[in-house]
Amino acid sequence: MSGVTAVRAREFGGPEVLVPVSLPAPEPGPGEAVIAVTAADVLFVDAMIRSGQARDYFPQRPPYIPGNGVAGRVAAVGDGADPAWAGRLVVARTGAHGGSGGYSERVRLPADRLVAVPEGVDARTAAALLHDGATALGLLAGTPVKPGDTVLLTGAAGGMALLLAQLCRAAGARVIGAARLDGAPRRAEKLAAIRGAGPAVVVDYGAPGWTGQVTEACGGGGPQVVFDGVGGPLGLAAFGITADGGRFSAHGAPGGGFAPVPAADAAARGITVRGIEQVQYPPGRHAELVRQALAEAAAGRLRPVIGQVFPLRRAADAHAALAARSAIGKTLLLTDG
Repeated sequence: MSGVTAVRAREFGGPEVLVPVSLPAPEPGPGEAVIAVTAADVLFVDAMIRSGQARDYFPQRPPYIPGNGVAGRVAAVGDGADPAWAGRLVVARTGAHGGSGGYSERVRLPADRLVAVPEGVDARTAAALLHDGATALGLLAGTPVKPGDTVLLTGAAGGMALLLAQLCRAAGARVIGAARLDGAPRRAEKLAAIRGAGPAVVVDYGAPGWTGQVTEACGGGGPQVVFDGVGGPLGLAAFGITADGGRFSAHGAPGGGFAPVPAADAAARGITVRGIEQVQYPPGRHAELVRQALAEAAAGRLRPVIGQVFPLRRAADAHAALAARSAIGKTLLLTDG
């Protein structure tokens, strides 16, 4: 194979800085594998890094190839890697948190990062679960949900939140989904996706008084558990209505940074707060969570919502959809392979 198509961020900036390029096909070195990519994961953090807004937190500097997760078949293995990987459908992170290199037709990486995809799970589903499935399961492990709890999910139309809704419902909780709906692109589809994941109530946090709607749905109190995928002022408002003695997960930042919950307020009300740093896992733990998510999908108990797919060459359009808030669930890039 003489060359492969990849997408490179030529500079920091808007989605238009993502351009297709032709690169030499990678060859595996000792202990490495090359994946013929079928689907590449697209994350909000990819857009943050590309914009330059996260340059103080991540090492990527243009020109670089974005992306930190792929699914596909192992095309080749190097010396010292298990030859049994060849031809297997796998999913893998291309680097540590905030890594790069995934927006490519072929990806070279250490073979110990490969996670086998079980029978009955396709490459698109595996790619959609690589980060969101692992994070959802990790969040639930750290912020437990009990039968009878009322759970509020902000950013409820996002890929990870839709998985969390399914997991919380399976745990016996009553779920309230909150999202920006009024005037939002693809409003009807977004609402259908949220309801399909199991929330008993859906609230529009673009409307005045949305927190009152949540407390009303809770019978006048507040939710015992809040998974805040938005952050900023909306996340802080969600903390304000969390039931005393409840649990609050501040893991989302697209609304203007992680929810700035005052530690003294949380302590005074007996609310346990967990931040994003508590769902940053070492490779072994992340791989364990990925395998768990894939097993749940194979058993039919976990279903990612893949709301939009784009050809690899149109990665800029995928990022534009994220910026326009028109994306629903998971966004994937697909190769021709």
